[in-house]
Amino acid sequence: MTLTKTKKKTNWTCGVTWMAASKNTLWCLLGCSIGDLGTIAYFQFMEIDWPIFWIMILAIFNGLITSISLETIILRRQMGWKNAFQTAIGMSFISMIAMESAMNITDFLFTGGAVLTWWVVPPMLIAGFLTPLPYNYWRLMIFGKGCH
Repeated sequence: MTLTKTKKKTNWTCGVTWMAASKNTLWCLLGCSIGDLGTIAYFQFMEIDWPIFWIMILAIFNGLITSISLETIILRRQMGWKNAFQTAIGMSFISMIAMESAMNITDFLFTGGAVLTWWVVPPMLIAGFLTPLPYNYWRLMIFGKGCH
């Protein structure tokens, strides 16, 4: 006996869903970048000499924490604290990790380390926005929140 899965084809041309995914991604980017950029700036301005790898890991962790916190506060308007927290963690954790990784990889490729300069932040934010956007679009589509 064989089991077959029904695959739902994703419509990648829905402007309304792209707009919703973009708004969701921007909120996530705001939360992630506060923790991420704040951590890198702290180590840079305080001249703390840690290995780049550990600074980047801590920046990713702090970015995840600030993003989950921001999303929980935003979702709290619609639901209780517990549900808002669970939704914030569940709805975009993969997206946040992809976003954080893209931002830190971009920083490393452009500067060779965990360094913030006026010219590296825009590419970091662009990479952080574009990397999870298709995933966020797809999630909206498979959970029935977008065009079909």
